[in-house]
Amino acid sequence: MQQQTPNRELRRLDALVGEWELQASVGDQPMGRVRTVFEWLEGGAFLIQRADAEPSEPPPPPEWVANSPFPLATITGLDDSTERFSMLYADARGVSRVYEMSLSDGVWEIWRDAPGFCQRFTGTFSDDGRAIAGYWDRSRDGSSWERDFDLTYTKVS
Repeated sequence: MQQQTPNRELRRLDALVGEWELQASVGDQPMGRVRTVFEWLEGGAFLIQRADAEPSEPPPPPEWVANSPFPLATITGLDDSTERFSMLYADARGVSRVYEMSLSDGVWEIWRDAPGFCQRFTGTFSDDGRAIAGYWDRSRDGSSWERDFDLTYTKVS
């Protein structure tokens, strides 16, 4: 069987490849730590992410634990005609979603416009590429947005 040739534009996602520790917080209150790994699939044709929560002290609030999506997985690919990324998402709650995504000039964006529950993420890479400061917003109508939670990614390897 012949090896696939990945689209060169996918290489923009190399900045994500590796193992990261995530710290989520709502306001100034930490909600827990997560380990996530991004790696190439099918010889670089797709980027896969796997994430799972770690026990933390102090434990996160019960409502955070009850709504925890972990473990979760994503698969990201590229539409070469539009040069837009799409990300398939699935988590432990049985939630499945499709997001659009971009990554350029040190800014990582993920968004979804769905009836009744729109979401968007913006993350900014540090100058050395080993940290990402980001946040998720949510909206019921696609025009009035509120902060859902903050995330800090720190590259482990």
